[in-house]
Amino acid sequence: MSSNRPSDSTADDQLDPEEQKHLAAATREANRLPELRLILLGWRWPGKSLTGNTILGCEELRLERAAEFCVKRETEVDQRKVTVVDTPGWFSSQTTPADYQQEMVRSVTLCPPGPHAFLLVIPVGMFTETDRARIEENVALFGEDVWKHTMLVFTWAEVLKDRSIERHIRREGRDLQWVVDKCKKRYHVINNYIFGEHPQLPQLMEKVEKIVAEEGGYFTLKTDEAKTQSQTQSLNLNTNSLKENRELGARPKQNGSCNSLRATDVNPPQSLVEGVSD
Repeated sequence: MSSNRPSDSTADDQLDPEEQKHLAAATREANRLPELRLILLGWRWPGKSLTGNTILGCEELRLERAAEFCVKRETEVDQRKVTVVDTPGWFSSQTTPADYQQEMVRSVTLCPPGPHAFLLVIPVGMFTETDRARIEENVALFGEDVWKHTMLVFTWAEVLKDRSIERHIRREGRDLQWVVDKCKKRYHVINNYIFGEHPQLPQLMEKVEKIVAEEGGYFTLKTDEAKTQSQTQSLNLNTNSLKENRELGARPKQNGSCNSLRATDVNPPQSLVEGVSD
């Protein structure tokens, strides 16, 4: 004798639009975090720092500051603290230098107790096997678990025109699809040339909170992985270039229109400067 009782999925499907709206709002509220900690990853020139500026609400991250060292900024967005750490951008056509990679891994320590999400910034456009290899090489520095906390952020959205991002992903083929799958199909499209109140920013924050809810918390770099990375990466900087690089990321741009932003300068790790006299 079969039961006429509808399944849970059928019952959910029968919710009217107003009930669905209330359910979605309740889910967002349940997932809402009092603080968000984000790390930006990506190669140079894809709009990585611009994405950070969009989140911060003002121009505080600049390419030359995050060229070789991490840059950390904090602000308040929608009545909560948001920390953004910009990392050195890698090169699309060559292996990333070891000192850049060590600095990228150090980004995790700049937003204790750990980042809620890594935003892997990729421009809309041609995506090659080399691009995939560079991403795999650099994201692997954080260990396999990092993919559970990583979301793709597509920039240069204007290139899409009327084409959906899903269609773009399909058109680019297996290499981009590999990255999308590694991120558990978590992605977001953002236009960094919208000024003022940004309509895409709340959705980005909600997606980050969903990641935290699904993965049971923030990302933690395992001690053995961090130790291995530290042992295998050697730095070979001379005194003059070190002094220049320390100055490169040392002074934040003061922006009077972003009064709530806390400028946090990040010095190179102590291991870089031992033995160097000013």
